Amino acid sequence: MKDDEEVNKSDLLGILLESNSKEIIKEHGMSNREIVEECNTFYLAGQETTADLMVWTVVMLSRYPEWQTRAREEVFQVFGNRKPDSDGLNRLKTVTIILNEVLRLYPPVLFFNRRVQKDIKMQNLSLPAGVKVTLPILLIHKDRELWGDDATEFKPERFSEGIAKATKGRLSYFPFGWGPRICIGQNFSLMEAKIFLTLLLQRFTFELSPAYAHAPVIFLTLKPMHGAQIITINCSFKCVQAFGISTFIPSGASKYK
Repeated sequence: MKDDEEVNKSDLLGILLESNSKEIIKEHGMSNREIVEECNTFYLAGQETTADLMVWTVVMLSRYPEWQTRAREEVFQVFGNRKPDSDGLNRLKTVTIILNEVLRLYPPVLFFNRRVQKDIKMQNLSLPAGVKVTLPILLIHKDRELWGDDATEFKPERFSEGIAKATKGRLSYFPFGWGPRICIGQNFSLMEAKIFLTLLLQRFTFELSPAYAHAPVIFLTLKPMHGAQIITINCSFKCVQAFGISTFIPSGASKYK
């Protein structure tokens, strides 16, 4: 960006550039490359992960229609045919536990890395400063010692009394990370997912198409390898439609079972 070039302040990039131009004057600004990397982070963390959550939620509610019915009944009880609002979204208990369970089984990000800042001793394990530690979110979320013999099963009721009760006070559930660097968009992402699910349940019932093949694949985030083919029925007109949630998977992506 040139010094005399005007900034469009109506979008996120414009706001970022304007803020950065002020910091450059103080000699604390970011380079163009760093700005591009920030934009990539906003896209990946702010859109891709939430989109993946929505896709897997639709898939799981299609596979478990009894939970789809319970979620729809709650949505109509809270909102009727009205547009969702913040007060009502906070009262969606069934929808919340469904999203929690989907995030447990299909967290968009499967691991995160942290670097040890100082020597740490944890029982019999010693970690010297500078060591990089990888926390495997998915493996911990499906650990039978932590979650029981049904750890790999879709059971939203495990969260019916809250996350602390489901985890028995242990740090075994962190789809948005943990600690000082926990995702700052956690609440916003869950609000988006609740709004999407509310509007979908108000208008449609849905089921998996026979063409759907369950093949989660890892490429930056966890996606359905062949997309998610869904059959929808319009609640108002009983009109049957079919649509596919497609996902671009580059070659070299890792398949996950």
